[in-house]
Amino acid sequence: MRAARLIKMVLLLQSRPSMTAAELAAELEVSERTVTRDALALSEAGVPVYADRGRSGGYRLVGGYRTRLTGLARGEAEALFLSGLPGALRDMGLEDAASAARLKVSAALLPSLRDAPASAARRFHLDAPGWYQEPETPELLAPLAEAVWDDRRVEARYRRGDGTEVERDLEPYGLVLKAGVWYVCALAGSSHRTYRVDRFTGVAVGEERFVRDPEFDLAAFWTERAAEFARSLLRAEVVLRLTEAGAGRLPYVTDRAAAEEALAAGERDADGRLTVALRTENEDVAFGQLLGLGPEAEVLAPKSLRARFAAAARGLAELYR
Repeated sequence: MRAARLIKMVLLLQSRPSMTAAELAAELEVSERTVTRDALALSEAGVPVYADRGRSGGYRLVGGYRTRLTGLARGEAEALFLSGLPGALRDMGLEDAASAARLKVSAALLPSLRDAPASAARRFHLDAPGWYQEPETPELLAPLAEAVWDDRRVEARYRRGDGTEVERDLEPYGLVLKAGVWYVCALAGSSHRTYRVDRFTGVAVGEERFVRDPEFDLAAFWTERAAEFARSLLRAEVVLRLTEAGAGRLPYVTDRAAAEEALAAGERDADGRLTVALRTENEDVAFGQLLGLGPEAEVLAPKSLRARFAAAARGLAELYR
């Protein structure tokens, strides 16, 4: 346990010019007193850790000291080479940089771990796009990726869903690849927003750099906005009476979150069937989804949707009579 912590401490000090005892304690999840003891142990073992005294002091490595990546286990080394999507890196114009980085890491590994890249590649392949679409690389993805990496402001033209174009001054914080579609999360004015990269019609990367909000969490932001987007699509409501089998299958034919919410609030009648109010996109979507439940679901409202199911039932009865 302590050996792993000492290795992590050395790697942290390699990655930064200097770190305070408080910063190291937070990263290593130990007390500052333990950091002091660990620094002394490293120094006694020949690792040149130097402590700068005073209010602005901290710990640093002397003389550009570097260590080989001898602390990596095989599983860790193989996982390292699964951390990127080859296609995504190529689309962003980072394939050469990623390849060079992998070569440098491979060269630094112990000889017994040199086959880690090939071992990982033989066992895992990450394919981001969905099955029924031909992935296309947005024309302006590369300059946006450049702006994201360099924290540069961009002046952009963006085509909204209704076809109108608007101009935006953006601070691009990050890129997200969702089911083969690229999105950029950017600060526009005083709030963070999400834009589809394939809807940009012009991107000019400026020379001016912006200062990132250190509290911004890209993964958390995307999760929250994705959930909000999914909820915003559910503008209609359908009232259903479900058998036990229909209730069990409902989450698999409609939006899962909406189905689970409806089932939790449902009321069971004397026959054991469950009446629920399900949020859905519109009647057309609901018809296509709920038709798969067959006689396990009865539409009670709206009347127009109930009429469509009645007509479909008559048509099926005529077809299979």
